[in-house]
Amino acid sequence: MSEPQGNASDDSSSGSAIAPFLGALTIIVAVVIGIWLINVFSGEELTDAQQIARAASGQNDALQRGSYPDYQAFTCPAQHGDESKVLSEHQDSVAERGDRYVDRVEGVDIEGDRATADVTYYFDGDREAKQTVEMSFVREDGTWKVCSTGPS
Repeated sequence: MSEPQGNASDDSSSGSAIAPFLGALTIIVAVVIGIWLINVFSGEELTDAQQIARAASGQNDALQRGSYPDYQAFTCPAQHGDESKVLSEHQDSVAERGDRYVDRVEGVDIEGDRATADVTYYFDGDREAKQTVEMSFVREDGTWKVCSTGPS
């Protein structure tokens, strides 16, 4: 009895099925490297308004995480207060209204190393009840810091 002889290429992969995937992977890697290079060499730093928004969000985030050292990093020394008191007051606010979030930062007005901005907050307990508060900021050692308290 003779066995039917098939084509040898039918039994082994020639690699042609993987070629489209390798091509797509190459394109994706090239795009990622391109984005990375643009970010590295763009040289653009954050504007003062963006740094102020980052300070407001960073301070709020530090409170949410209960990280007093991070809270201090985003807050004027005059507003630091006692660690246990700051964190306790925040925990009381969370118990009453839920976590507090920064919705947006607008109306940034900068005069030298001082600034104000309208910061809109909302609480987990009522996401529709947004509160906009004029907050004060000061630039210390090149870093913007929050110098007023938001809603609690």
